[in-house]
Amino acid sequence: MRSNASRPRIGLALGSGSARGWSHIGVLRALGRAGIEPDIVCGTSIGALVGAVHAAGKLDWLHDWVTSLTWQGVVGMLDLRMGGGLIEGGKLTGFFRTHFQDRGIEQLPRAFGCVATELATGREVWLREGPVIDAVRASIAMPGLFTPAQLDGRLLVDGGLVNPVPVSLCRAMGADLVIAVDLNWDLVGRRSRTAADGAHAAPPAPGGVIESILAKFRPSPRAGIANDGNDMPSLLDVLSTSLNIMQVRITQSRLAGEPADAMIRPRLSNIAAMDYHRGALAIAEGERAVRFALPALRELLGLPNAPQADGAADIE
Repeated sequence: MRSNASRPRIGLALGSGSARGWSHIGVLRALGRAGIEPDIVCGTSIGALVGAVHAAGKLDWLHDWVTSLTWQGVVGMLDLRMGGGLIEGGKLTGFFRTHFQDRGIEQLPRAFGCVATELATGREVWLREGPVIDAVRASIAMPGLFTPAQLDGRLLVDGGLVNPVPVSLCRAMGADLVIAVDLNWDLVGRRSRTAADGAHAAPPAPGGVIESILAKFRPSPRAGIANDGNDMPSLLDVLSTSLNIMQVRITQSRLAGEPADAMIRPRLSNIAAMDYHRGALAIAEGERAVRFALPALRELLGLPNAPQADGAADIE
């Protein structure tokens, strides 16, 4: 292995993807077991949240919390507000403030940055200083779901609108080699959702307003959206699929112009946007994707070859 003085600075670009983003936890844990530690971590949306926690050295805590999260726990983190977005986000940010001593991005043990979008102009905004939780809150502000974040006199929303996998930010922060994690690559045209997927759906809402609305963000357990003579899909099925198409196309366009040196692509099309209670499944898939990518990563980084069983017992 190269010495620290001569080895390239490794950047890790963690992409957007709502609940699919828990897969980033598995990616980071599997890379760590393989001896691959990024010097720079950048994230968009859920990638910003996981990346910030990792940069703070609290990934194990996040893993334990996510794997214990239930649908009722997800709903309990949300605060309804009709105006600018469905969810205010105060409960979520308050929860993280109780678990972190936020001294600012500049004081994190590992270099970190995240992406947001300025609502008034559509401009891409790179957040590399100031309070960590405020930056993450801006990056995860999915339009329509979370209210926009107010930061430095600007209204900011989800960075996935402009840069879903922030390779460019990694390079701007000094990365020589960038490993990118794309969570959305298989969302369009890869599979059809079947009735069997309904076994993993959120439990029926007990009657609360938030529960009733959020339960509808899950795609229906039909055979997907196709011109096969079935009934017309629901409004939320159409909206969810349309947003997936947009996200995939933006990601493809950005990565074509700003390619990463290596890609990790978990298969997550069976996890819906609001499936935050299915963290264990997403994490396991992130670990599996790293195991598949390890030979190419070792070659890229000039690391000695190792048996494929490197960490495999933990990944299965």
